[in-house]
Order: sequence, then structure tokens, then C-alpha cells
Amino acid sequence: MHLHELTAYTDQLLGVERFRDYCPNGLQVEGRATVNTIVTGVTASLALIEQAIALQADAILVHHGYFWRNEDPRIVGFKQRRLAQLIRHEISLLAYHLPLDAHPELGNNARLGVRLDFAIESWHGEQGLIALGRAASPFTPLEFSDYLHDRLGYPVRLLPGDGRPIRRVAWCTGGAQGYFEEAIALGADAYITGEAAEPSFHLAQESGVAFAAAGHHATERFGIEALGQHLAATFGLRHQFVDLPNPV
Repeated sequence: MHLHELTAYTDQLLGVERFRDYCPNGLQVEGRATVNTIVTGVTASLALIEQAIALQADAILVHHGYFWRNEDPRIVGFKQRRLAQLIRHEISLLAYHLPLDAHPELGNNARLGVRLDFAIESWHGEQGLIALGRAASPFTPLEFSDYLHDRLGYPVRLLPGDGRPIRRVAWCTGGAQGYFEEAIALGADAYITGEAAEPSFHLAQESGVAFAAAGHHATERFGIEALGQHLAATFGLRHQFVDLPNPV
């Protein structure tokens, strides 16, 4: 298919125009016009680009792309090396940040719910980025931590709150520790995100609500893979999800 058909379809599918974001969503680096093979991954690192080159990809789709607000705009250092490889091999880069987080079926939050077998009841917060749902049966905090570790394959830092049984859960993937207060206000027994911040400890203690920092990368692998699978099935593309381990 044509690159611009792929971009237009994916932009519309994820509702790019609805979001206020920290980076441009959609096509960030233009490569060859025809796309037959796509590679998906969480972050457009040099390692992912090298894997895409080896797989003879025409386009890479990621959650974390380039050109973030307030970053140094110069094309030097690691940025130059990444862009040089994309341009040299005529590989396009498409990135979808908040639109991918929020999509109700293919998004990071939706797919994390599927991975954890949590039934989503409603969406909340700025731009609908917080999922609220229920576990099939209650967990103790220790059981909850072990369950997340088992399902995600990465260590979990759990702040147990007051030790209450965990049944009602709120979550937002990635670096969304700032939404913890809103999750508390929603009546959650626990909140899951990728990272913890210093205030998270005090909020867990004072509210009694558990806080799980399950890994930025670990919680954001599933949306981009689902998006790639959807595009491959819809347009008959070859697709490979490349999961490069990242402990953060």
C-alpha cells in the first residue's frame, strides 16, 4: 500500500486530531512510497531501527518517536545516527503517543487490561487516559504484585497502601504517576502505572490505596503490537513486533 494511505488510515483510526500531545503524531520521517513490511516496537531506538533494517521493513511504527516538546532541535549525536539510518535505508517512521494510549480497543491501556484480565468499566481523566476496572477476584497486595510480575514478566515496585483487598483497579500505562490522586478519587483499591515518583509513597500511605510501578516499557508493549497486527490483517502487510527488553 502507499505510505500516505497507511498514515491517513492510522491517523483516523487513532483519532490523532483529538489529542493535545508532547510530540507530533503520525508520520515523522518519510521513507519509500510503498509499504509492504512493517515493524512495530515501543521506542524508535537505534537498536529497533537496526532490527527493522535486518527485517527489510518499509516502515516502523512506535509509541515513542522523536521531536518531543522542549528537546534540543539540533540533529546531532544519537539523534543524527538514528535519523541517518532511517533516511539511508528509506524507512519511514510513524509514531503514536497519547492517541495510542487512549484507543479503546488497540490502545496501551485497553491492551494492558486484556493482558491482566481486568474488565474495563469506564474511562476517566484528561483525554480519557485512565482506565477503571475490576479484577475477577480480590488480591492481597502481595498477591497483586506477584500477579503483575507474572503477567508482565518484569519486577514490580508496589506501595501497598493500607493492605486492603484489591478488586477495583485504575491504570494508565507509562509515566502516569501524576494521575494517582485521580485514581484515588475514583475509588480504586490500587493504581497501576509504569513509574513511581517521590509523592507516590506519601499518597499511598495517606490514602490507603496501593500503587504499582510496573515498568514504563513493560506496560506499553501491547498497544503498538496490537496496532501492527490490525494493520497487517486489514491491508495484507507483513508485520513483525520487536520487543527489545527494557527494565525501566
